[in-house]
Amino acid sequence: MKATYYGQSCVEFDFDGIKVLMDPFVTYNPLAKEIDVNAIKPDYIFLSHGHQDHVADMATVQKNSNATVLAIVETADWVRRQGVPDDKVIEFNLGGTVQLPFGSVKMVYAAHTNSTPDGRYGGFPVGFVFNIKGKRIYFAGDTALTMEMKLLAEMNLDWAFLPIGGHYTMDVDDAVKAAEFVNCARVIGIHYDSFPPITIDKQQALDKFQNADISLSLPEIGTTVEL
Repeated sequence: MKATYYGQSCVEFDFDGIKVLMDPFVTYNPLAKEIDVNAIKPDYIFLSHGHQDHVADMATVQKNSNATVLAIVETADWVRRQGVPDDKVIEFNLGGTVQLPFGSVKMVYAAHTNSTPDGRYGGFPVGFVFNIKGKRIYFAGDTALTMEMKLLAEMNLDWAFLPIGGHYTMDVDDAVKAAEFVNCARVIGIHYDSFPPITIDKQQALDKFQNADISLSLPEIGTTVEL
């Protein structure tokens, strides 16, 4: 299994040849200007919520790849309004699990807000837990630190993708606590540096996680990490 980081919260997983893209936002991210969004062709697209910095390239990527898009019910309605065929949209909801060719995905709680780019209600923001051949990956989406994260502690997570930029989501200190809550010792940071309010001191972040005996990875945009 591999994960390629495209900046902000946009991550593409490669599950033995099946590609899964999270929160496609590349074109409008100044730090991702070297990434050709037209070259990204996943089999599935997951949306944690409908904010622009998580869905801006959804329609482009879906059209180029014919990917199936998965999201909470109200955000899925927005996906359909962008012209994505109904048979290429899978809606589900908090607590629900979908079975896909690469494994299962459970939709879990996130504490944030959610509207779609057209100004409509987008349902709850969410995170996802992927179960792939016994490996479990938590993609938190945009969230504050929540007590609900402790419900994931018994899942034996192998990796957690956590927002660390602060301002709109939890910051580095809360992300350390989140990693402890979910009982995961390997974290990849997302949702940081793209814009001034979420710029972080990377070395300070790495030090804080190290002091807590938790591994933090901050891959360069466009690089791939083995999971």
